[in-house]
Amino acid sequence: MSISIGKRILLGFAAVTLVILALGIYALGQIGSVRDTTDAIVARDLTVMRQLDELGNRARNMGILRRNAVIATLMKAQGHAVKEEDTFAIWRRTAAATETLYKELLREAAEYRGRAVSQERAASWDRMHSVLTTAFEVYHRYRDGSEAQLNANAAGDVMGVENRNADVSRLYEETVAGIERARESLDENVAAGQRGVADLYERSRVSIGLTLAAAVALSLLITVIISRAVVRPLESVMGFAERVGAGDLSQTLDARGGDEIARLGRALNGMVTGLADLARTNRAATADLNAAAAEIRASAQEQAASVEEQFAAVQETAATVDEITHSGAQIAKRASEVIGAAQATAQTSRQGLRAVADTARAMEAIREQAEAVAGNIVALSEKTQAIGDIITTVNDISERTHLLALNAAIEAAAAGEGGRSFAVVASEMKLLADQAKAATGQVRGILSEIQRGINTSVMLTEEAVKRAAAGKSRSDTTQRTIEEITARVEESTQTFQQIVASTNQQQLGIEQVMGALQNIRQASQQTAAGTREVETASANLTELAQALLTLADRYRH
Repeated sequence: MSISIGKRILLGFAAVTLVILALGIYALGQIGSVRDTTDAIVARDLTVMRQLDELGNRARNMGILRRNAVIATLMKAQGHAVKEEDTFAIWRRTAAATETLYKELLREAAEYRGRAVSQERAASWDRMHSVLTTAFEVYHRYRDGSEAQLNANAAGDVMGVENRNADVSRLYEETVAGIERARESLDENVAAGQRGVADLYERSRVSIGLTLAAAVALSLLITVIISRAVVRPLESVMGFAERVGAGDLSQTLDARGGDEIARLGRALNGMVTGLADLARTNRAATADLNAAAAEIRASAQEQAASVEEQFAAVQETAATVDEITHSGAQIAKRASEVIGAAQATAQTSRQGLRAVADTARAMEAIREQAEAVAGNIVALSEKTQAIGDIITTVNDISERTHLLALNAAIEAAAAGEGGRSFAVVASEMKLLADQAKAATGQVRGILSEIQRGINTSVMLTEEAVKRAAAGKSRSDTTQRTIEEITARVEESTQTFQQIVASTNQQQLGIEQVMGALQNIRQASQQTAAGTREVETASANLTELAQALLTLADRYRH
C-alpha cells in the first residue's frame, strides 16, 4: 500500500516533534534535578548556619549572665549596693535552650550525612558531626563549672567563686571556639555543595548536549528519508515535463500507485495526449491562416498606394488655399492698419477742431479783456487828471502858506522879544510850506510819467484788440479747413472698413474651405494610417502564422 506525500511529510514531522519533545522533557528533568539539588543544599546549609549563629549567641549570653552574677557578688562583698536580680534562673533557662540546640544540630548533621548529594558532602557532614560532638562535650564541662560557680555565688562563697573563675572562663573560650570550628566546617560543607552543584550542572549540560546532537542526527535522518521518498518521484516527473517542454510528445510517464505523484503523472499523460492533438489541429489552422494573411496584405498594399495619391492631391490643394488665406490675412491686416491710421487722423482732426475752437474762444476773451483794460486805463487817465488838479490846489495853498509865514516872520521881528515864539512858529510854517511845495512838485512829475504810460498802454491795448480780432478770423478759417479734412478722413475710413468687411467675409469662406480640406486631409491620413495598420497587422499575422508553423513543427508526435 503506497503512502501519500502528505502523510509521509506528516509522519516525518511527527517523528521530529517527538524527538524534540523527548529532548525537552529530558532537559527539564535535568534542570529540575539541578534545581532540587541546589534547593536542598541551600535550605540545609542556611538552616544549620542560622542554628550555629543562634548557638553562638546563646553561649555568649550564658557567659554574660555568669559574669554579671559574679561581678554583683564581688561588689556586694565589698559593700557596694547591688540591684537584686534572679540571674541564676535566667542562666539555667538559657543553658537548657543551648543544650537543646546542640542536640538538634547533632541530629540534623547525622540526618544530612545520610542524605548527602555527594560523597564529599557526606564526609563534610560527618566532620561537622564530630566537631559538634566535641563542642557539646566542652559545653557540658562549661555548663557544670558555671553552675558550680553560680551555686557558690548564691551561697556567698566569694573564695569559691574566684577559684572557679579561671577554669570557667577557659571552658567558655573553648566552647566558643568549638562553635567557630563548627561554623568553619559548615563553610567547607557549603563549598563542597557548590562544587557538587557545579558538577551536577556540568553533567546535565553534557548529557543535554549529547541528547541534542542525537536528536539533530535523528531529525536529519528522518529528513533524508522523507526527501528521498518525495524528491525521486518528483525528479522523474520534472524530467518528463522538461522533455515535453523540449517538444517530445511521444513519451508517457509511469503513473502506477495512488499517491499524489502518481495522480500527477496520469494528469501529465493526459495533458501530453491533448497537446499532441492540439499540435496537429494547430498546424492545419496555421497553414490556412498564413494564406489568408498573405491575401489581406496584398489588398492592404494596393489600398495604401491609392490613399497616398489622394493624400498628395489634397496636400497640394491645401497648400494653395493656405497661400490665399495668408494673402487675405495680410490684406486685412494692412487695411486694418490704414483704418487705424485714418481713425487716429480723424481723432487728431477732432482734437485740432476742439483746439481751434478753444483758441477762437480764447482770442475772443483776449479781445474782450483788452477792451476792458482799455476802458480801465481811460478811467485811470481821467482819475490821474483829477489828481493833477488836486495837486495844483495843494501847490497854491503851500505858496500862500509860504507868504503867510513870511509875513508872520516880519511881524514877529517887529514885535521884538514878545514875538520871538511867534517867529519860531512862522519859521516852522514856512518850512512845512516849502516841503509841501517840493512834494507836490515830485507828485506832479510822477503823475506826468503815469500819464505817458497810460497813453502808451492805451495804444498797445488797441493794437492787441486788433490782433485778437485778426487771430479769431484766422482761427475760424483753420476750423473750417480742419472740418473739411475730418469729413474726408471719415469717408476714407468708412471705405476701408467696407474693404476690410469684404476681405473678412472672403477670409471666412477661405477658412471654411481650408477646414474642409483639413478634414479631408485628416481623413486621408486616418485612412492611410488605418491602411498601414492593416498592412502591419497582416504582416504580423503572417509572421505569427510562420511562428505557429515553426512551433507546431517543434512538437514530435
